[in-house]
Amino acid sequence: MTSPMIDAGGLLILPRLQVQNANAISGPLTWGFPAPTAFTGFAHALERRLSAGSPYDFGEVREGFGGVGIVCHGFQPQVAQPAGRRTRVFNLTRNPAGKDGMPTALVEEGRVHLEITLIVAVKEGFGEYDGGEFARTAHHLVQGMRLAGGSILPARPGERHAARWQVLPDDLNGQNELFGKLRRRLLPGYALVQRQDLLAERLAEIHTHQPDATALDALLDLSRLNMESAGSDPAKPEETLWQVRKRPGWLVPLPIGYAGISPLYRPGEVENARDDRTPFRFVESLYSLGQWIGPHHLEHLRQLLWHPEADAENGIYRCVNHYSEATSNARAGLV
Repeated sequence: MTSPMIDAGGLLILPRLQVQNANAISGPLTWGFPAPTAFTGFAHALERRLSAGSPYDFGEVREGFGGVGIVCHGFQPQVAQPAGRRTRVFNLTRNPAGKDGMPTALVEEGRVHLEITLIVAVKEGFGEYDGGEFARTAHHLVQGMRLAGGSILPARPGERHAARWQVLPDDLNGQNELFGKLRRRLLPGYALVQRQDLLAERLAEIHTHQPDATALDALLDLSRLNMESAGSDPAKPEETLWQVRKRPGWLVPLPIGYAGISPLYRPGEVENARDDRTPFRFVESLYSLGQWIGPHHLEHLRQLLWHPEADAENGIYRCVNHYSEATSNARAGLV
C-alpha cells in the first residue's frame, strides 16, 4: 500500500525551464516527449553536484533526492511534412561531403524544444533562508547542464521563472494544502503519470477473446486509433456508421527503463564498454502506459513523482510512478 505522505524535507521547484534540441527518440518503437529516465537521471546528476565533497557543498543533500515530478508547458518537435506526403520527418543536420565527394553517413536524430517544470523532492530539509540559497545555487547549476541531451537556455527574468524552495509539512493535511496551492502554479500544463492499471484492465479484456495476447498487444491497442462500428445509419440502414473508440484520457506509450538480456559481466570483461570499473549488461527497452493529466486533477504530491528503481538480480532498471496505486488507495479509504 502506497501512502500519499511524502517523506521529504522540502521541494526544489525549477519552473519553466526552456530546453533546446532535447532527444525526441527515447526508444525503438516511439518518438516524442523524452522518457522519464532522462529526468530522473538529470535529478541524480544535479544531486551529485550539490552533495558533500562537491564545489557546491550542501550537507543536507547527503540523503539525496526523493523523486522528480514532470510537467510540460510547451512541446515543439523539430519536424516537417514534405510536399505530397502524409507523414512527418525530422529536421536533420546537413553534413559536409566526405573526401570522395559523397555525403557522409547520417544517423537520424529527433529533436524537440521543451518548456517544463521540474519538482524535486529533497529528503533532508532546509530553513527558509538556507533553502532559498539552495534553490538559487541549484538553478545556477541547472543552466550549465544537459537535459535529455538538450541545452537549457538562460532563465528568463521575473519571479515566475525563479527557482523556489518549499518546506514540506510533516503531516498529510499540511502536504495536501501545500500541493493544492502548488498545482495552480503549474497551469497551463500537463503532468506525466504512469497508468499500468489501465494497461492491466485492457489486457484482461483482450484475454476474453484472445487468450494468447501479451501486454504489448494491450499497449498497442490503447495507443492507436481504433475504428469501431456504431451500428446502422438511421438514414441509410444498409450502411454502417464507424467511429473512433474513445480512450480514458490522453494515453501514450512510454519507455520507462531497461531489462537485461544478458548476464551481468564483471568490470572490464566486455570490450569497448564505456568504462572498465562498472559491471556491464546488455539490455532492451521497457515500455509501459503513460498519461498526460492536468495538474489540477492530482490529489496529492505522491501521484506526481517519478522514482528510479533497480533490481540487478533480475536485470530490471526502470522508473516508476505511483499515480495508479496512490489514487486507488485514496478512493478506497485505505490511507
